[in-house]
Amino acid sequence: MRVVHLVAGAGGMFCGSCLYGNALVAALQRAGADAILVPLYTPLRTDEQDVGLPHVALGGLNVYLQHRWPALAALPQWIKRLLDSPALLRLASRLAVSNRPQELGRLTVATLQADQPPLRAELDRLIDWLAAELRPDVVHLNNALLVGVAREIRRRLEAAVVCTLSGEDVFLEKLEQPFASQAQQLLRERCAELDALVAPNRYYAAAMAEYLDVRPEKIDIVPLGLSLEGYGEPGQQRQLRQPEHPAVIGFLARICPDKGLHLLAEALNILCNLPTMPPVVVRAAGYLHPADRPYLGNIQHQLAQWKIADRFQYVGELDRRGKIAFLQSLDVLCVPTLYRESKGLYVLEGWAAGVPAVLPAHGAFPEMVAETGGGMLFPPGDVYALADSLKQMILNRNYAADCGLRAHRAVRQKYDIALAASRVLEIYKRIKP
Repeated sequence: MRVVHLVAGAGGMFCGSCLYGNALVAALQRAGADAILVPLYTPLRTDEQDVGLPHVALGGLNVYLQHRWPALAALPQWIKRLLDSPALLRLASRLAVSNRPQELGRLTVATLQADQPPLRAELDRLIDWLAAELRPDVVHLNNALLVGVAREIRRRLEAAVVCTLSGEDVFLEKLEQPFASQAQQLLRERCAELDALVAPNRYYAAAMAEYLDVRPEKIDIVPLGLSLEGYGEPGQQRQLRQPEHPAVIGFLARICPDKGLHLLAEALNILCNLPTMPPVVVRAAGYLHPADRPYLGNIQHQLAQWKIADRFQYVGELDRRGKIAFLQSLDVLCVPTLYRESKGLYVLEGWAAGVPAVLPAHGAFPEMVAETGGGMLFPPGDVYALADSLKQMILNRNYAADCGLRAHRAVRQKYDIALAASRVLEIYKRIKP
């Protein structure tokens, strides 16, 4: 059985879905499966070995240009192949084409019905290439925004199609009307035709069953997985911070309002004004889109006004080695998202390093904390409750160490990428015996 994973690139940034898709295919290959990863739209950016093909299908430039100017669908094939060049797509990712959901309504609707003009020519190119070069038995989409390709894949290739659900509702809710409603209706129609849907946890399976209007039993639950190489031995106790050193609160996520870094900055100010608190610093790491630089600048300006600018550091994006070292340097990890997180891969990464977490009590986080014992929850958006939770985690060093150790063990028992690979293999065998 040959399985082809179609994984949408994220325009040059580290993306949890891309990282997971790459890790999953690598784990499937290690398990002996005939699994192939094909990037869509742009090349993937991953902090592990990239197992994807060098070929980029449904190249983002061709899709965007033909969406804007449908007559360009008649371009010669050699020009289309040039526009699909990974080097050119990487360059385009750094330029002005927006990836913000508020500006992508029409394009999102068009991709969800890719079997119709103006994108039908690009879909035909994809399927012709899959038929000639790969001949898959199963095609696995890494998010539901790709389901516009599924109907023709099932019809022309007679392949089963699986789709991982991965935060689509949060994206679509930001689209302008009528595009948000149109996109949701298209998702409902197209997902109903698929052979299997996969969610990373019970929370998101239930949320998407309602959002997509499908029976809950149609959605399989496959917990996320990590490649644990480099994170330390199972059960290894982290060395506790010496009391004379500042406590380090870490933030590992994209630097943008949705991830809530501004809330963490407010909580830092509260902590710095508590007379009983030891010195505390916040270190933030993650992708910073050019459009979000003013957001980070405003946070830094506010910290300066509070006279605690020296208590905050943005360290930029990190490669895998740097990310693990960053996590191992923390006393507590905190990403106070404003939205309901469907995955929380960065939390699993922190737990793999033995770091306890303080998280908002919404989305997948309550389920994750309950299953691991890896941290504390606070009411979403409540900066005083956030500051109090961080205070408890910092002052009660033994409790924090216990949380980190429990999470460290739980990740190895429940979230090893090899476990995820074995579970999706069972799904493939069920739908394509």
